[in-house]
Amino acid sequence: MVEGAIQKSRSYPTKAELLRSLPKKMMYQTFSLILDYLEYSGKIHTDADGTIVWIWDPAGVRKILSNRKLVAR
Repeated sequence: MVEGAIQKSRSYPTKAELLRSLPKKMMYQTFSLILDYLEYSGKIHTDADGTIVWIWDPAGVRKILSNRKLVAR
């Protein structure tokens, strides 16, 4: 639910605005835990001013990984 909302909008100015935009009520502690997980897994980034931005691009990752000229070291 949280992941889908961020992905659909691509960015939110604040955590509070994102929380208010969700279709169902959610405990703030649970909401913060979900955001921490998404940031740790590399799907979102929180800027210094608090803006939440969706950065995960699975199609782009597949394209880069399928390039045989690139070598992981």
